[in-house]
Amino acid sequence: MKKIYNTSNAPSPLGPYNQAVMAGNMFFTSGQIAINSKSGELVINNVKDETKQVMENLKAVLNTANLDFTNVVKTSIFITSMNDFNDINDVYGSYFEKGQEPARETVEVAKLPAGVNVEISMIAIN
Repeated sequence: MKKIYNTSNAPSPLGPYNQAVMAGNMFFTSGQIAINSKSGELVINNVKDETKQVMENLKAVLNTANLDFTNVVKTSIFITSMNDFNDINDVYGSYFEKGQEPARETVEVAKLPAGVNVEISMIAIN
């Protein structure tokens, strides 16, 4: 059985999907981009601020199921330029305890929704 999760503390989905789904003890987030949920504005002035907004959105989604970054076992990161890899890593890595980071892939893509530079999704366990 699955349970749907959505919160006003993260941006509303841009299409026909939910922010997250729990199936058994597995929690799957949809990809988050850097939309500030309060203002509805994109945070794309620089990739570090953009990544921070993405991670804060993911934190809000995880929190809807009483989870946090310690529950995350896998992430997928999509970026429009590998030149941003180190800056994204700096911010992303600050949300995890050193040595306890989840498995992950980072993929460069041609384009992301709303013209953003980074999108991240997560899988967590409860």
